[in-house]
Amino acid sequence: MDEKEQIIVGVDEAGRGCLFGPVVAAAVILPDQFPDDVYKDIKDSKKLSPKKREILAQYIYKNALAIGVGIVDNHEIDRINILRATYEAMHKALHQAYAKKHFDFIKVDGNRFLPFIPSGEDADVVPHECIIKGDDTVLCISAASIIAKTTRDNIIADMVNADPELNRYMLLSNKGYGTKKHFDALMQYGLTDKHRLRSVT
Repeated sequence: MDEKEQIIVGVDEAGRGCLFGPVVAAAVILPDQFPDDVYKDIKDSKKLSPKKREILAQYIYKNALAIGVGIVDNHEIDRINILRATYEAMHKALHQAYAKKHFDFIKVDGNRFLPFIPSGEDADVVPHECIIKGDDTVLCISAASIIAKTTRDNIIADMVNADPELNRYMLLSNKGYGTKKHFDALMQYGLTDKHRLRSVT
């Protein structure tokens, strides 16, 4: 099948390298055409400001043919390890997207992926390609990176709003990554039930 005839889904994750909170993956199928040129701003989420990411996330939700989001919490990460948890989050996102629109090919950011089989008795493995720096070179992966990042950042913000004591770990600024201030707070206050034991012990 010619790539132009294929329905391609992009997949990326956010939070894999964190000490705190879930890992989140997104799967995004984009249209062949957009109503304007805003899509040209879609790129690796790490190269966008938080405000720009939110604007583009809303744009992607409005224009995408299908979006799936998969979330795996810190307890499951500790139980099965972060690599397997990342695959699980990606597969959750892909199942969601596939339920909305069937796709023929998966493009994944990075160099490793666990083959995906959709639900159904006669389903086969969907072909995939792993692309290093795909979040900066492939539009549907860039879109997935934005959805995954904004979803996870909002989860962290909701956690802090629900439990203001989490502010002492500077989570609103570090998003759960291992900054010096985060490690200093861990030394002073210890772990919370949302920290990943495998990452900090």
